[in-house]
Amino acid sequence: MKIAYFDCFSGISGDMILGALVDAGCELGRLEAELRKLPVSGWNISAERVARGALSATRVKVVSHEHHPHRSLNTILRLISEAGLPPRVATRASEIFQRLGESEARIHNVPVEKIHFHEVGAVDAIVDIVGACVGFDLMGIDEFAYSALNVGSGRVQTDHGVLPVPAPATADLLRGAPTYSTGIERELVTPTGAAIVSTLASEFGAQPPMTIATIGYGAGAAELHEQPNVLRMFLGERGAHEAGHDDITVIEANLDDMNPQIYGYFVECALAAGALDVFSTAV
Repeated sequence: MKIAYFDCFSGISGDMILGALVDAGCELGRLEAELRKLPVSGWNISAERVARGALSATRVKVVSHEHHPHRSLNTILRLISEAGLPPRVATRASEIFQRLGESEARIHNVPVEKIHFHEVGAVDAIVDIVGACVGFDLMGIDEFAYSALNVGSGRVQTDHGVLPVPAPATADLLRGAPTYSTGIERELVTPTGAAIVSTLASEFGAQPPMTIATIGYGAGAAELHEQPNVLRMFLGERGAHEAGHDDITVIEANLDDMNPQIYGYFVECALAAGALDVFSTAV
C-alpha cells in the first residue's frame, strides 16, 4: 500500500502539492497531458528549481489568462466528468470540489447548488486540484497522511474583502484536523490545500510507520523570512504496522457489589465478541 505523508510545517496549497509531486519524480509532461483533457483553455503550467531558505525545492506555476473565473459547483463537476480522466482522478477531484462547495454553503448560508466559486473557480485553481489528483494517480498513491498544519496568521485579501487567517473556508474545512500557528503573518494553508487535505486524509499526526522511497519538496510562491516556505512529501510503502504490529484497545474497570456469577458470564461474552484476553484482579 503506497502512502504519502505531508509535512506541513509551512502550510499547504495546491501548487505546493504539485511541486512536491514533480520533485518526487512525477513527470510534468504526463501530468500536463492528462490536464489538457479538461475542457478549459487559456492556461500554462511550468516547473523550476528554486531556493526557499536553505532548501532546494520545485516550484510549479499555473498561469491563467482567464478574466471571468466565477463558476458554479455543478459547472466544475461537469467539466471534470466530461474530461475523460481516469476514474480515481475524477472521483477524488469531484469529492474535493464537493467538499469545498458544502463549506462555502455553510459559511454563506446558501444552498450548495447556488454556490459560485470565486478564486477556487478560476482555471488555475481547477488545474491545481485536478492536477494534484492526476499526480497522486500517476505516482500510485493509495493513502494520505498529514502532520499538524501551520495555518499562519494575520489578514488576507480575497474577493470577499479582507479576511482573517485562516480564511473562513479554510477554517471550516480543517475542522477536526490538528492545526497551529507559529505567528508568521501570511496565509499558509489555502482553501484549495485545506480541501485536498480534508477530503483525502486518512490520518493526521506524526509520520506513520513506512518505508520511504522518495522525498519531494514543493515550494510556495512567497519567500518567508522565518523558515523555508516548502511542503515536504514522504512517499513510500506502509511499514511496521502491516508487518505484525497491531493497535489494541485496553478496557479497564473497577467493579463493586457485583454477583461473582455474572463475571463468568461476562468473560464468555467478551471472548465470544473478539476480546483477546479477559481477567480480573481482586482489589
